[in-house]
Amino acid sequence: MTTTDAKTDLRRYLQAARDAVLWKLDGLPERDVRRPMTPTGTNLLGLVKHLTFVELGYFGATFGRPVAAAQAWVDDDGSEPNWDMWATAEESREQVVEGYRRAWQHADATITELPLDATGAVPWWGEGKDEGEVTLHRVLVHVIAETQRHAGHADVVRELVDGTTGMRADAGNMPDVDAAWWAAYRERLEQVARDAG
Repeated sequence: MTTTDAKTDLRRYLQAARDAVLWKLDGLPERDVRRPMTPTGTNLLGLVKHLTFVELGYFGATFGRPVAAAQAWVDDDGSEPNWDMWATAEESREQVVEGYRRAWQHADATITELPLDATGAVPWWGEGKDEGEVTLHRVLVHVIAETQRHAGHADVVRELVDGTTGMRADAGNMPDVDAAWWAAYRERLEQVARDAG
């Protein structure tokens, strides 16, 4: 029987999701990491910027370890919607990525230093969700889910940008078929959709 440490498992899943998000930027020119690819403006660099604030907020202010750079996100009053979902012209790709990596360091320190049953409060949840009271375990699960959700967004956005798919450079997790197979497959799905509609 194998024994496992819950905190180690959770950290491994969080890191895998973080790495997947950053991998989606690899090899793309500056325009393509910023390009809005959906009607709501979803773009690769914006996803990274948003996840930076997610980690700084949830593993910072929630557990009494606030980071000044994240205060605007924690206190967001909604007056400028989606400000954290895109990088301004003044914010370089390198700055955004480095900010995300610094957020990991802060989050990892919180995860290392606190037990899974340590409690904190999520200020932006307010009343109604247990008044924001959470454990580190719950926050880890929440942030893993949030990061994986945005990794899925990044999967779709990257495929729209240049056709690249997969979990990592070394794990495509897609069938090993040629472009003609994909075209026929897509047409088959289109036909099913037409028939259903």
